[in-house]
Amino acid sequence: MYIVVVGGGRLGYNLLKALLNEGHEVLLLEKDARICKTITDEMGSVCYRGDGCEAATLAEVGTGRADMLVAVTGDDEDNLVACQVAKHKHNVPRTIARIRNPQNALLFKKLGVDVTVSTTDLILEAIEREVPTHPLTQLLTIDEKGLVIVDVKISPESTTVGKMVKELSLPKESKLALIIPGEGNAHVPAANTILHAGDQIIAVTSPESKDELKAALRGV
Repeated sequence: MYIVVVGGGRLGYNLLKALLNEGHEVLLLEKDARICKTITDEMGSVCYRGDGCEAATLAEVGTGRADMLVAVTGDDEDNLVACQVAKHKHNVPRTIARIRNPQNALLFKKLGVDVTVSTTDLILEAIEREVPTHPLTQLLTIDEKGLVIVDVKISPESTTVGKMVKELSLPKESKLALIIPGEGNAHVPAANTILHAGDQIIAVTSPESKDELKAALRGV
């Protein structure tokens, strides 16, 4: 897979190394000559000095044959422009943009960016996973399907403890995928599966139905 990475900061540098180690063909675009030289000295001819927002620069590095462009500069606007140029001028199938402001996510999606990654959201999700009392954690967003994968914890106070899955009033677009009990092995829930305190429920739902799903599973 040929991947163009825009932005040679710490994130772009580490992403470049990881993708190369996985065997991908990768080229990093960076405007700063000093950064380009440092990367070239370490990893060879995998960094091109140029502006990833410019169609001419993207053409020079063969973006037209790229399978993916990932824009990870520290500027949301630059990342948006790079993805739009790659998508609309060079027909790159998949574009991924880093966003520093989570409020920009919806705008990026409307303007054609396939995937957005918010460092703020990632940190918040990590915090949520470390808080035992937090009832729902969003694990993954499936943008193209308009779905999210969530983890719901069943507390001892939940009124659904002892109930069967078929007795729950789940949102119609929500599906329970896995139950991870406090003790024992993880298993796929069936209609007659009984919920217990300490269970972690991995479910798929729409972003709009997360609160309704949490209420249906916890009952509190």
